[in-house]
Amino acid sequence: MKKKFIIGGLVLFLAIGYLGFTGFRSSASYYYSVSEFLAQGTSVNGQTVRVNGQVVPGSVEQKTDDLSLKFTIAKDGQSLPVVYRGVVPDSFQPGGDIVIEGSLDAGGVFQAKILMPKCPSKYEPKGATPPTKDITSWQT
Repeated sequence: MKKKFIIGGLVLFLAIGYLGFTGFRSSASYYYSVSEFLAQGTSVNGQTVRVNGQVVPGSVEQKTDDLSLKFTIAKDGQSLPVVYRGVVPDSFQPGGDIVIEGSLDAGGVFQAKILMPKCPSKYEPKGATPPTKDITSWQT
């Protein structure tokens, strides 16, 4: 009788472990740096991938009539031209880190479908001074 419970518990434990592992693996996403992506060559043409880089200041061209955005991302001395059509996130800025998702076309231009600007770890208003603590108000 104990063997049945042990075997049943082991099967249940393995099933839960397998489901957890496959769920984690499918939700994990990897992205290439610009240099890693370019090293792949034509083997990634047409495949949907994610690429991480920094938006090159002065490379951003935005057209409001067709919601197109052209810019270049760079990392480790290599750059990649990007075209995106759609609403641009508010946190997108030249010089900022970004992860783009899309595919490389035959002309060597990355056609981005999703822009994911990396947010700074701490938001502070421009020109604001940090608050100071008034020690005298803490005294009782």
